[in-house]
Amino acid sequence: MNIAYTIAAERGDTDLLLHGLATSLLENGYNPTGAVQINTDRADAGRCDMDVKVLPHGPVIRISQSLGAASRGCRLDPSALETAVGLVERRLAQGADCLIVNKFGKHEAEGRGFRAVIAEALSLGIPVLVGLNRLNADAFFAFTGGMATELPPRPHDIREWLRLAMTKEATAA
Repeated sequence: MNIAYTIAAERGDTDLLLHGLATSLLENGYNPTGAVQINTDRADAGRCDMDVKVLPHGPVIRISQSLGAASRGCRLDPSALETAVGLVERRLAQGADCLIVNKFGKHEAEGRGFRAVIAEALSLGIPVLVGLNRLNADAFFAFTGGMATELPPRPHDIREWLRLAMTKEATAA
């Protein structure tokens, strides 16, 4: 199984790491698909807005809902997330060098979100890189049968794993 994950220590660091990685891949002529998260601070000092950029070239979709400053619940807009998932499914069907998923989150842990796209990429032999948070780690490990590779949250290590994984995929095709 050609899947890896990374967990960065600070909130938002995985998003920055995967966004930078996707940008680097595009600049170097690769064709990644998937979604990377972009967090934008709000002028009203509320929690940040969460957007995902569908790879390789957009669109950018707002996946957070503004629920008010006092809200504590999940701000994810499930409909917006599923819109992004549908776009990624179509892009994956057109061919890609790798799949990058910003997060194996609550929706994926419950069998929704990007879970089916990840499975499809793996069945096609396309390398998959996933951001992971500790809250959903058990569900992720169950989903992958414990066969995912943990990568330290360092750009060089992740790029090297992807380079090798994409090389294996290209040779197998």
